[in-house]
Parts: sequence; C-alpha cells; structure tokens
Amino acid sequence: MGVMPQPLSEQELGIALETLPDWTFRDGALVREVELNGFSQAIQVVNRVAEVAENNNHHPDIDIRWATLTFRCSTHSENAITALDVGLAEEIDGIIDAIRD
Repeated sequence: MGVMPQPLSEQELGIALETLPDWTFRDGALVREVELNGFSQAIQVVNRVAEVAENNNHHPDIDIRWATLTFRCSTHSENAITALDVGLAEEIDGIIDAIRD
C-alpha cells in the first residue's frame, strides 16, 4: 500500500481554494455545483469524471439533479481534504470546460 495522503493545513486549503474559484469548502469537503446544458451533457461529464476517478483510484461524491451536478471531494480515509482532492477538483474543472466548449 502507498503512502497515505496528508490532510491540508488551513493555509494550504486557503491557497487551494484561491486556485479553484468555482469550489467552496463545505461540510469537510471541496464542493462544486454546476449546471450544464441538459441531462445528456451532465451524464457526459459524470462518465468522464468516473474514468478519471477510476484511473486515480480517488472518487468524488456526485449528486445528479437533471442538468445540475454537485461534486464533493474529500479523502474519506483521512476525514480531511488532501492534495488528492485538489488534483481531482482541478481535473473535474477541466472536464467541465472541455465538454461545455
């Protein structure tokens, strides 16, 4: 088993949130809600995020409400935000941007 990720300090979390303007820190997780152009586009995003999550072996919680997706990233084993969550949030942003274009 690899090295366990370390929880981010409050300062590190603040810096991370500055680089993730569409995300907030809520209830112990990085959270982003996004409205897409219909259910089909929302599912496209979910499918691509699922591929990335499987490849990284790090998975977000995803809530699907027709065209609105809510992503929650946290490292459950650490009960905290780690660099894995920041990286996943950045990848989710890239996926959303690519599919919206």
